[in-house]
Amino acid sequence: MQYLLEIGLEDMPAHVVTPSLNQLADKTAKYLKDAKLDFGTITKLATPRRLALIINDVADKTADIAEDVKGPAKKIALDKDGNWSKAAMGFTRGKGMTVDDITFKDIKGTEYVYLHKEIAGKPAAEILSGLIDVIKSLTFPTRMHWGSYDFEFIRPVHWIISLLDDQVVPMQLLDVQAGKTTEGHRFLGHEVTINTPADYVEALRGQKVIVDPTERKQLIADQIKQIAQANDWQVDLDADLLEEVNNLVEWPTAFAGKFDAKYLSIPEEVLITSMKDNQRYFYARDNSGKMVNVFIGVRNGNSEYLDNVIRGNEKVLTARLEDAAFFYAEDQKKSIEEYVAKLQNVSFHEKLGSMAAKMSRVQTISAILAPSFDLTADEKKDLQRAASIYKFDLVTGMVGEFAELQGTMAAHYASIKGENATVATALGEQYMPISAEGDLPTSKVGTVLAMADKLDTLLSFFAVDMIPSGSNDPYALRRQAYGIVRMLDNAHVSLPLDLLQMLIATQLKAAKQDAGLDYSKNADQVTSFIQDRVRQLLQLRHVRHDIIDAVTAMGSADVTAEVAAAATLSKNADKPDFKDHMEALTRVVRIATKNPVDAKVKPELFENDSEGALHDAINGLNAQADLDDLFVQLSNLTATINAYFEATMVMADDDAVRTNRLAELNRLAQITRRFGDLTVVIAK
Repeated sequence: MQYLLEIGLEDMPAHVVTPSLNQLADKTAKYLKDAKLDFGTITKLATPRRLALIINDVADKTADIAEDVKGPAKKIALDKDGNWSKAAMGFTRGKGMTVDDITFKDIKGTEYVYLHKEIAGKPAAEILSGLIDVIKSLTFPTRMHWGSYDFEFIRPVHWIISLLDDQVVPMQLLDVQAGKTTEGHRFLGHEVTINTPADYVEALRGQKVIVDPTERKQLIADQIKQIAQANDWQVDLDADLLEEVNNLVEWPTAFAGKFDAKYLSIPEEVLITSMKDNQRYFYARDNSGKMVNVFIGVRNGNSEYLDNVIRGNEKVLTARLEDAAFFYAEDQKKSIEEYVAKLQNVSFHEKLGSMAAKMSRVQTISAILAPSFDLTADEKKDLQRAASIYKFDLVTGMVGEFAELQGTMAAHYASIKGENATVATALGEQYMPISAEGDLPTSKVGTVLAMADKLDTLLSFFAVDMIPSGSNDPYALRRQAYGIVRMLDNAHVSLPLDLLQMLIATQLKAAKQDAGLDYSKNADQVTSFIQDRVRQLLQLRHVRHDIIDAVTAMGSADVTAEVAAAATLSKNADKPDFKDHMEALTRVVRIATKNPVDAKVKPELFENDSEGALHDAINGLNAQADLDDLFVQLSNLTATINAYFEATMVMADDDAVRTNRLAELNRLAQITRRFGDLTVVIAK
């Protein structure tokens, strides 16, 4: 059997369509599995006005269940007179049966009460009707209610189809009862009855709705390619834009429009933002890579009166480009210093002062970071210049109109105003990465500036107790921290972030840039917060959880060291002798952890040869070697460690001998801590 579920709504925002469809499919599959109703594949279908699933090979009912249920012993089920006890009657009643259904079975010499219970499978329709609860459970980034109802959904629901083969499976949401009727294209189609799930796709196609998002997306791509080929253009089919456009239309028709060539004098980034981000147009280049004064849009309709549609879109785009040209010309009339001065009146946050104050802090933090990134004298000078002006574009007209161009316009205007390429590049990279897995800065100065900016944001909000909790993270501090982790990992810069926090707090206070705030406040929480982002990074690289636990136990939050330690442990974890090495080393670590001793080892107190052998072996370690080499060195100690424990009682009665032995083990344990806490590694 086939089952069709369609939820018909008012137009959803484009970015909600695909996640909502996936959520509906996942929750439906889980519901059916939990209900033990067998089914085959699930076909996912959607447009801006509908979310639909076709479930194939649905069983006609759930499987019959036959089971023998064990109860109390016979001696408990019957009293001394042979009557049924309360225990027996309660047991049968709880199973929906009576004492007449009781049988006895002997198990190892003792008789027990048994009930043979047979449960008939439930019809598919009965199970499928429960999908109304799945619909109600869907979550969305924003919700709304309508009429006098308290129920909330992404958009008002206007119809539901719930169809098992040719029969309606009853369900109701508010005042909407499930049926067989759906709506075609808003302007080109009309209401249509679906007789069976197999008819659904073609019935809607007849009403100018392509309900398969994959087919619709391919059609859009093909139409754009045809236009590009006909005009000898090169068009970047941006995947995110294509996905968005696909979720805005039900019957796509691509078209090309033009704008005045004079607007090509505006920076490309502005043109692309105006077309792509604001109007959902694709832009085009000629064969030499030069942008041409055209755009490609996608209409939700057919080709009738397309000339009118093109003219209308050209007018809208021209108005935006005219604004952009005006702001671009006006912005160049002021100097960078004039814009920077205005930042005194731009708030970073009401509890954290102005944007100008933030830039001052970032200058200080940048200077602290610079030595770790091996910047030259010229790069340090460029970094300070960049940090002193990097937010100036926030008060330009262009960024006021096109907020997406923050940083981009700073870089462009900086170049126009005579700043060198290093400074301009850093300004353009200040927000990177702009998403969890977004591009990282490519320049060293840009990396340090972006990291300093994110560190300031993170420490500032923690200083005023605005710490993310649960899903609440209005200032994207998790993304900022993850960006810091990724930049440190990419640059292979070893930097203990716990110590860095203290240094930043001290220097901001000394420079009177802390606005009376304690930037060392919540330092442990900041370190933990960053460690969680390291865990995220390692999880995405499929590192074992126990290894992640081990390396993130380093108290310093040195990202590069932790990532390197995870790589080394992961590389060796599947080797046959890994277990032997871990057992030997963790025995040392456990004893040292329970008995910390900070003393110099005295060889004259050794009482057997194994002590001298271990002492010499530890002396021979290059504790500063790279981690792969260090792991090999430590592994080579396994036999020596085992021999030591065979011959040596660490907790000797003599205080001096005991302390000496513990000092030796603490010395070795300290070296292993470059890998974190080895005791949590699961050696298989």
